[in-house]
Amino acid sequence: MTTPDAASNYWVDSAGDAAARPPAAGRHEADVVIVGAGFTGLWTAYYLAGIRPALDIVVLEAETVGHGASGRNGGWVIGNLAGLERLVGDMDAPARRAICAQLADNVDQIGRVTAREAIAADFHKGGTLDAAARYPQQVAIQKAHRAALIELGHAPEDCLWLDGPALAERAVFRRGYGALFFRQTATVHPMKLVQGLARAAERRGVTIHEHSRVRYLAPHHVITDVGAQFGARHIVQATEGYSGELAGLGHRVLSVRSLVIATEPLSEAVWARVGLAGRPTFCDASRMINYGHRSRDGRLVFGARGAYPLGGAPKQDHAISSADIELRRRLLLDLFPGLPADLAVTHGWGGSLGLSRRFRPHAILDSKTGLATAGGYAGEGVAASHLMGRTTAELIAGQDTPRTRAPWAHRDVAIDALLRRWEPEPLRWLAAQTISASYATEESLLRRGYDNALARAVMRANDRFAAIIE
Repeated sequence: MTTPDAASNYWVDSAGDAAARPPAAGRHEADVVIVGAGFTGLWTAYYLAGIRPALDIVVLEAETVGHGASGRNGGWVIGNLAGLERLVGDMDAPARRAICAQLADNVDQIGRVTAREAIAADFHKGGTLDAAARYPQQVAIQKAHRAALIELGHAPEDCLWLDGPALAERAVFRRGYGALFFRQTATVHPMKLVQGLARAAERRGVTIHEHSRVRYLAPHHVITDVGAQFGARHIVQATEGYSGELAGLGHRVLSVRSLVIATEPLSEAVWARVGLAGRPTFCDASRMINYGHRSRDGRLVFGARGAYPLGGAPKQDHAISSADIELRRRLLLDLFPGLPADLAVTHGWGGSLGLSRRFRPHAILDSKTGLATAGGYAGEGVAASHLMGRTTAELIAGQDTPRTRAPWAHRDVAIDALLRRWEPEPLRWLAAQTISASYATEESLLRRGYDNALARAVMRANDRFAAIIE
């Protein structure tokens, strides 16, 4: 059941009113101009102002603070990085473990900052039930996934395999054959976090202008759509999935849409049937990507089945269709048999995330031009944006830290040289449709109980599809 006004963003509706900030006007000089007041831009500003308090730092936001993916995501804070195996593949075991320790601490650091800055963002570290196997064929795959995480450098005690009965003690999935419990994951209310972060940055002396869309960006110079101009030694493009054509980054960071719903608050009797008492995040092993968590106020926040529209234009409005909402409601009912058949969905919203080639999260500073950027989070941006924003701040400040020495950090590198371009349309759209259809075929075969040559061939083919974005 969907309420008539369900097409709205739960994070926005429950965050409370935010202070309005004036648009930029006139001509100015600054030390650093940051384009984008989402997590990446605000974390960069927050840390840079802490490192170099004397710097004049200006953030320009096209709409309002958190308008993009930072205010629309699923609220996961993951102690991992998409594409980590590519980043650490050439490192020895101690170096890989050190990187994974950084990623684990990155989650805790967000919690420490929210506490220090009194940001009431509902930070809760409950771990994640990662890739729950709902078909027998998936058990071996997910056990191999656990082994791969440990080989990458994650601590074995952070990567626990739960068999079916052990999984049922934490969450009662329909056909729950087992799952990896990954301890280094938290959840937040993302809109409360981004709004609180903006206020914390302002307390450190950062200036934020809203409704100041940048139309022109070049080394040391930006111009907004109403003619405000800024000169700066460093300019940071922090627009990720909302980059569009700005300075050509839209050809290198692909904008993919993700759709999320929130249910009504559930009764304790329902939660007793569903589980999730420790409020872990969860996802199943479907390649179609189903993920969610139990919110602080007792709702299920659930995202699934992202899509790539022809042309890849980022989603500016929040609303999604009643059909999109109903599809996700039915997926939830299929995941958890303890949910009532008349489960009500009160909110549904969508946004865009950024994919770089080879799923390569990055923080880049081109010292010759003063241009910097960070992004490529592949849907795991709440934690990754904190890490990349902090890294970008340290790169600009000229610091030598474990983050600036990490494989995601690039100093004295041209942005265009590091980030490869995606293919032109309609090739991108055709590849996305082919992959989605093949993933759906695999899901259908598994659901119907097939464990034959055809099913295994489809699964092997899907394993190889990742090479399309190499």
